Amino acid sequence: MNSIRSQIFGGEQPERRSLIGSKRPRGAKPDALQSVAIARAESRLQDSRDADRHRLIEEAVRVTHGSRSLDAQLVNLSGGGAMISAEITPKLWDRVDLHLGENGTVECAVRWIRDGRIGLEFAHETHIECSLTERIAVLNSVLARNFPDLVLEPPPAPQPAGDGSKSESDHRRTDPRHPLIWSGLIHYNHASTSVRLRNISTTGALIDCSMPLPVGAALLLDLGNEVTIFGKVAWAMGDQAGLTFDLLFDLGRLAHAKPEVAPIRWQPPAYLSDGIETGSAWDDKWGRLSLNELQNSLEGYLKH
Repeated sequence: MNSIRSQIFGGEQPERRSLIGSKRPRGAKPDALQSVAIARAESRLQDSRDADRHRLIEEAVRVTHGSRSLDAQLVNLSGGGAMISAEITPKLWDRVDLHLGENGTVECAVRWIRDGRIGLEFAHETHIECSLTERIAVLNSVLARNFPDLVLEPPPAPQPAGDGSKSESDHRRTDPRHPLIWSGLIHYNHASTSVRLRNISTTGALIDCSMPLPVGAALLLDLGNEVTIFGKVAWAMGDQAGLTFDLLFDLGRLAHAKPEVAPIRWQPPAYLSDGIETGSAWDDKWGRLSLNELQNSLEGYLKH
């Protein structure tokens, strides 16, 4: 007490120190700020990790190549592609459908084949799971509402037919390949995370999501402009998750949620880019359309 009175009323100042000692948080070490846990003040709004996360999965999945559907081993999985091991002998740029679970089929192109393993690149666009007629109607509505300045361009001159034969892959590429990607937010467990739609149907969707989502979790998928869908997690694997909607979703509402246009250049994950060119299989080999080409294509379908 005398030492306190001398510091307050006296002129002596032996050393600067607090009159009342502070209590360290439980578990904290002296002079070690990093030993004190500080809670996050707000929810994570975006994924700050590296976009090309390398995920070792080693899960059994199904794949379809041509008319064959068979079991495969999923080795790696990320937002851009996958590595599988399967008893198939595809050619480069062949289409392979990867079935991850309910509402979880991803259209892929073969990027490389090496030592019994196959590198797959995911299709860029959000696939709209419905009949061709319904898909054309949805895409027309999306272009009219979100890209009203598009002008029809004259179609390119027809190319020589060659020997007239078509491969199986050529026949699988007859649908108009749009360049549109829908993204949104997942609201779950008091947090919001950006997601990308790989495919969507009236009953569910496949999303890229960095947030761990437990199977059975109830959440809200928000595509913007009041386009919201309540659903549950049917399955989750790596950064991919399959959602089942609580109510049937009207695909026509996609026109109210403006999509992005797929980028010209694509950076593959490290395990897909080893030893291959950095371009995308979908740009040239699979004939992804520009917005103008898509509009021309849709006009052609409507006339027939």
